[in-house]
Amino acid sequence: MRSYGQYCSISRALDLIGDRWTLLLVRELLLRGPSRYTDLKNGLPGVAANLLADRLKELEQVGLIRREDAPPPIATQVYELTEDGAALEPVLRALGLWGMRYMGEEKSGDSFQATWLSYAPAWFTTDADPTGPPAAIQLTADGEHAVIELADGLVRTRVGSTDRPDLTLTGPARAVLGLVLGKIDLKTAKVLGLQAQGRRELLHRLRPLDGVDAVAGT
Repeated sequence: MRSYGQYCSISRALDLIGDRWTLLLVRELLLRGPSRYTDLKNGLPGVAANLLADRLKELEQVGLIRREDAPPPIATQVYELTEDGAALEPVLRALGLWGMRYMGEEKSGDSFQATWLSYAPAWFTTDADPTGPPAAIQLTADGEHAVIELADGLVRTRVGSTDRPDLTLTGPARAVLGLVLGKIDLKTAKVLGLQAQGRRELLHRLRPLDGVDAVAGT
């Protein structure tokens, strides 16, 4: 692992996590929890197998991830974040929030996965009506499915579908995520191809977090 050779905390951090694919690997482990090598490979489209193996080895050596034998029926090794690795979550939250300013368009060839669809509302929005009744919003973006659950003043998300959504949002990722995260309004989202069915007023309960809130995870 190369070093910048500077006595600076930012430099020291980048010595450990500044290589290509490293933070995205941490992202996958944060979102998925303990994961097999194949799970991580599938969650990182475009990464070479040997490079992923190298990154896993490097992160294990510096104490950011660990390997453990999974019990049957999995019967294979899984990777998970250590306490130091999990402490990178606010770093990724801050990077994600900062990066939203560059999400105005989808680039040709960009991949998109349900795990990425599901974490954004949980990380970057809060319930503007914490005393409101429980509600479920079904998201379908570029064929990927996730559910937003509003209850007890919290915004929870998961990959998959719900049988009884109160609101269903379907369309391109740019339209679905842009609307949910408050970057575009419903009218603009529809122009981009979004279809909305159900209780559209639920969109007002998703309040975008500011930078401080997002980093704090509140």
